Amino acid sequence: MSGFAWGDFATGLGWAAAASFAVMLVTFAVAVRKGVHRVVDVAWGVGFAAVAVVGFLVSAGTGDPGRRVLVTVLTVVWGGRLAVHIARRGRGHGEDPRYERMLARAPGNRNLYALRMVYLLQGALVWLVSLPLQAAQYVTGPMTGFAWAGTLLWAVGMFFEAVGDAQLARFKADPAAKGRIMDRGLWRYTRHPNYFGDFCVWWGLFLILCDSFGAAAVCAVSPLVMSLLLTKGSGKRLLERHMAERPGYAEYAARTSGFFPLPPRR
Repeated sequence: MSGFAWGDFATGLGWAAAASFAVMLVTFAVAVRKGVHRVVDVAWGVGFAAVAVVGFLVSAGTGDPGRRVLVTVLTVVWGGRLAVHIARRGRGHGEDPRYERMLARAPGNRNLYALRMVYLLQGALVWLVSLPLQAAQYVTGPMTGFAWAGTLLWAVGMFFEAVGDAQLARFKADPAAKGRIMDRGLWRYTRHPNYFGDFCVWWGLFLILCDSFGAAAVCAVSPLVMSLLLTKGSGKRLLERHMAERPGYAEYAARTSGFFPLPPRR
């Protein structure tokens, strides 16, 4: 079992919080200037990438260099792809209906309400969910099979996220698909290939930390929180509530797995 630099990790927690909230505050300033708060969705991936880079810099000379590079690169690749995808998807559109409905109930200044209920909350979630990638920077021993298993699981997740998003984007761009339910490609096997991919990515990053069982035990809350967000929180549950009234969705849901990829039911 590898060692772990607990004191340096404790210091790094502060730097990670600073990076996460800095990204959210800069994004808030941009959103207020543009008058559209949907840009905060772009900051989700950017926030994780910023935490990873800052963690890599402040952990220099402490953790295993190979693991530090691995977890930083994997996080930046994932966060960067997600940020670019969301930015392209939202280009030319107005406010996201989710934020419009939320801000319509704001007691007082809409922007300050958004700052409290969206930006600061997401900053805290980025810090919490990123605990495994923060901690992985401070594991002192060499990488073992846990790191390679985590990298493989991360790769599976990236495949489902990137391919699922690309397939859906092509489907929406096809005029013949208007009014239809996407049930092709990966969407034939799971109603949420992108959320399933996200699930794999974060459990994969957690596995990389598992060379230190003590640190893994402390940080296990993070992939559990992300799993709940994806399945019960702002991910799958809200999207399916929005889609429920669309023609053909009930039939699609009846034959297609709700999360984990499975052959379609007859």
